[in-house]
Amino acid sequence: MKVQSHSVAIIEGLLVTIIWASSFVFVKMALAYMGPLTIAGLRYFIGFLVLLPFLAPRLRGLRGLPPRLWVRLLAIGITAYTIANGAAYLSLRYLPAVTLSFMMNLGPLLVLFAGVVWLREIPTRLQAVGVTVTLAGTALFFSPGLSSGEPLGLAIAAVGMISFVTFGILARGLAKDGDIDTLSRTAIPLAIGGGFLLLIALPLEGVPAMTLNGWAIILFLAFVNTALAYVLYHHTVQVLTALEMNVLLNLCPLGAGLLAWFLLGETLTAVQILGLLVVVFGVTLVQQMRPR
Repeated sequence: MKVQSHSVAIIEGLLVTIIWASSFVFVKMALAYMGPLTIAGLRYFIGFLVLLPFLAPRLRGLRGLPPRLWVRLLAIGITAYTIANGAAYLSLRYLPAVTLSFMMNLGPLLVLFAGVVWLREIPTRLQAVGVTVTLAGTALFFSPGLSSGEPLGLAIAAVGMISFVTFGILARGLAKDGDIDTLSRTAIPLAIGGGFLLLIALPLEGVPAMTLNGWAIILFLAFVNTALAYVLYHHTVQVLTALEMNVLLNLCPLGAGLLAWFLLGETLTAVQILGLLVVVFGVTLVQQMRPR
């Protein structure tokens, strides 16, 4: 029974990876109908509305949360959705979907470097090798050069990546404390981050002239890529170790590359594909657990 539950968890983890790999591809498609900040705001706020009926029984208890927890939930919502995803979606105006997915995959390197600088955590030899391998893969991926506009897109994506790392640190801290349940930790930041994005998007991008195709993409992102994927993710990590789940999620750029080729006609050179594979391997080494 234990083996079966582990196998089911791996299948769920692969499904989450495929779903999240498709996110940037579908966002790239949605840019034909509305601005990037509007896409992100609608996706995450509607994702919150999908989860709201399940959150309703907890609302009375949430009113009694101390202010410090609300501040942390606010910080998670702003860093994860308003800044990180807002920047990521904006960068898709200048970058191919697979390049953005590739950039987001470099987050563990930032976490490792932050630990060295601020926490004086010295990486293991295996992690140091992983950093070297990842940097070599990154150099290969970008060796063909950048197209016009891509440097600006990479700068915007870097802001999003840094904010994603900040969100990860904040979220892990809140989860470790155990002061608030998983559903509330997921839904409330979605409402905060998505709501702020909509408030920013409306004056900057205006009210979108939505089409049926545009709404179909947004609702798919909200229901499947947000609500369903997060529920699956939280269920999966109850069985899989952090390392196992991270290895699966490291495959996102490969999935994004295949989907972008199939749906958007984006292609990669042989050197870029090799660089992508090298980076996936390097990031996996970086995420190896420290010996206790």
